[in-house]
Amino acid sequence: QVQLVESGGGLVQAGGSLRLSCAASGRTFSSYAMGWFRQAPGKEREFVAAISWSGANTLYADSVKGRFTISRDNAKNTVYLQMNSLKAEDTAVYYCARGGRPAYSMYSKNAYDYWGQGTQVTVSS
Repeated sequence: QVQLVESGGGLVQAGGSLRLSCAASGRTFSSYAMGWFRQAPGKEREFVAAISWSGANTLYADSVKGRFTISRDNAKNTVYLQMNSLKAEDTAVYYCARGGRPAYSMYSKNAYDYWGQGTQVTVSS
């Protein structure tokens, strides 16, 4: 069984920064792409960023491009999301997920087979 545990969320002022971490259990972490999604109250869960198994390739939603950076450390079984220049509209619960279904687009929730419990990010304006 794979477990994903997010941390690093919190309350920050607009323009500030946060770094989210997602620690994964299991010995196959480095074999999978990983992604971050977010869900604001009353809205659908949306794609934020994804990273290939090696870290060589990354994808970003247009809304966060240039402000957020996804990275991973396979030796630590951890994926990160560095969030800079935060805006009020970034407020959401952030989830990490394992890309265990490569037949689907990494932008789609269908590409992910395991999810963390989420961490709250609140940006005050």
